[in-house]
Amino acid sequence: MAYQNNIKAIPLKSIASTALTTYVPFDAAGIPNTCFVLKIVNNSDEDVTVSFDGTTDHDFVPKATITELPPIYASLPNNNTALWPQGQKVYIKGTAGSTGSVYLAGYFLPKSTV
Repeated sequence: MAYQNNIKAIPLKSIASTALTTYVPFDAAGIPNTCFVLKIVNNSDEDVTVSFDGTTDHDFVPKATITELPPIYASLPNNNTALWPQGQKVYIKGTAGSTGSVYLAGYFLPKSTV
């Protein structure tokens, strides 16, 4: 199958800041498509820490900010692009907030059905 020449978005996921104490996944099944970019929008009143295995701290998103996680463009092999794999789980943790949510958005190139 070939890729289509357009962009689609995965369904937006959110976690209420009041639910933040230990690592919580945005989606227990992981992201539904191979994404070329993930975006975390922290619209809460608390800072959050991001993990991709539910144990290790990998990134930090301050309150009221947006973090984009773009693809990595590698020169080897053959100028490939490293993408976020389908099924990748994204977790966040922090101090339970009193207002707002944290959102996960992602974008991918759909495959043609013909």
